[in-house]
Amino acid sequence: MPMDGLTLGFAARELDAALAGARIERVSQPEKDMLLLLLRNNGKNYKLLLSASPSFARAHLTEKNYVNPVSAPMFCMLMRKHLTGGRLNAVRQLNGDRVLLLEIESQDELGVMHPYQFYLEAMGRHSNLTLVRDGRIVDAIRHVTDDMSRVRQALPGLPFVPPPAQDKISPQDADALTLLNRFTGCAGRFDKVLSGALSGLSAVAARELCFRMTGSDQGEADPAHLPEICGRLSEFLRRIPGMSPPMLLRGEDGLPADVFPFLYISYPPDMQQPMPSLSQALDAFYDGRDRRDRMQQRSAGLRRLLRTHLERSEKKLALQQEELLNAAKSEEYRVMGELLNAHLYEVPRGAETVTLENYYDGRPLRIPLDVRISPVQNAQRYFKRYQKARAAARLAAEQKEKTLREIGILEEALCGLDSSETEEDLSDIRRVLREEGLVKPTAGDRKKQQKSQRQSSPMRFSAPDGTPISVGKNALQNERLTLSARGDDLWLHASDMPGSHVIIHAEGREISDETLLCGLRLAAWYSRGRGCAVPVDAALRRYVKKPSGTPTGFVTFSRQKNYVITVTEAEIQQIPALK
Repeated sequence: MPMDGLTLGFAARELDAALAGARIERVSQPEKDMLLLLLRNNGKNYKLLLSASPSFARAHLTEKNYVNPVSAPMFCMLMRKHLTGGRLNAVRQLNGDRVLLLEIESQDELGVMHPYQFYLEAMGRHSNLTLVRDGRIVDAIRHVTDDMSRVRQALPGLPFVPPPAQDKISPQDADALTLLNRFTGCAGRFDKVLSGALSGLSAVAARELCFRMTGSDQGEADPAHLPEICGRLSEFLRRIPGMSPPMLLRGEDGLPADVFPFLYISYPPDMQQPMPSLSQALDAFYDGRDRRDRMQQRSAGLRRLLRTHLERSEKKLALQQEELLNAAKSEEYRVMGELLNAHLYEVPRGAETVTLENYYDGRPLRIPLDVRISPVQNAQRYFKRYQKARAAARLAAEQKEKTLREIGILEEALCGLDSSETEEDLSDIRRVLREEGLVKPTAGDRKKQQKSQRQSSPMRFSAPDGTPISVGKNALQNERLTLSARGDDLWLHASDMPGSHVIIHAEGREISDETLLCGLRLAAWYSRGRGCAVPVDAALRRYVKKPSGTPTGFVTFSRQKNYVITVTEAEIQQIPALK
């Protein structure tokens, strides 16, 4: 967990050094639990990100761009009223725990200056952002009623109650004697002892301290050496604030896995990348991770709906295929009827079966009969069965084509959800499903359509030689992207599976092998075959056609070349994204 109390302390010192005395120029709220403060200090602009996300609560400077909602939430409007034009005087951590305090001065409508306290509590599902003036809550980004907590409520007008103090030692107050008194009699793994004694320590940080004190990240402290360990630990905790640089831990796949405020010797040094600042390390770690988590939450309902529809369609397809197999017996009914007509004189009246020579293959054919009717009527009965089976076969074939179309659209939509980054991307998917009659429009859909006039955009990347590459995120974007591309652009798509349309914009130049490899990797990654060896088709855009009446995003192509590509997330991360 990157934002434990230890890391938050480093963040507080870094933010205070950069922002103390800064003017708050603008306030925005891109997410329901995130606030962005645009500040100016010493001739430079800064973006301070404050998040109360249950999974990713944090505070750091960011270089990333976030899309704001069309209408600002009420909390954002209130923060603008109280904070815009104000001055950030200090950033402090409280008691070595996961609580950050921003001390702000700002004028009211009458020009009277007021001190404000803005708190970030990075406490998992209890995380919150709270603005306080004169000891009372102006507002909190997450309201907490007495039904939700009898200990602390967070509602406008109520007195602000700090988080309850834990029976733990703040690392900044941890002298050797205090530690010795606390640790004496504590047995077992020393990292667990540290977690229970020191405030703000994550399990990872506790294991690091344990490693430094005992030589093992899960070792035990020898009682005979406890006074010496407490002395070394106190000295180390005292030196922590001056340690640097912050580290970005990379996993075996090369992707960011954690953030450390300094070099953790319990991890291999070659897995830790020194970063210029803690904010840059946190920005790199959370980039994409937070967005993916939020998009999964937003798309969860639509994903469940799509999977339910897909399951029904697949069951329907199985029944239709069974009907087609049954309909294949219709020729047998026709032959039986013809044989009965041709051999009426050989069929005894009242017989239950008759065996006649099949003049199509020369073999005897046993024909069941209805004893209640004549041989002529039995022949007519088989001809009726034949006509009925043929009609059922035609209907089943038509229904099968319709069901296959539905399955294709649903699978494409599910693939699009995996690539979605914005609310506009989700709106694209809902729009296609509505147009195909697979979901009914809701009042919420109509309201969102009226409020947002923004058109979604495909992802854009740059090949090593600067050639731009565009990647559609859903069927609607795929169609727009492909149909607007130039004839000499290169179109790529994973073969015979849902996936993104990828366009390499040639711009009149020959496409290099390196650029082609980037396009192939993107087409493979943004497809249902992600993580496997993916066959990819590539054709010039002039040979890609959109047949009339086909689903959104469906195309045909010719003169293609075929490739098979395996790609990792680390390789995709190395392709620069364009804003």
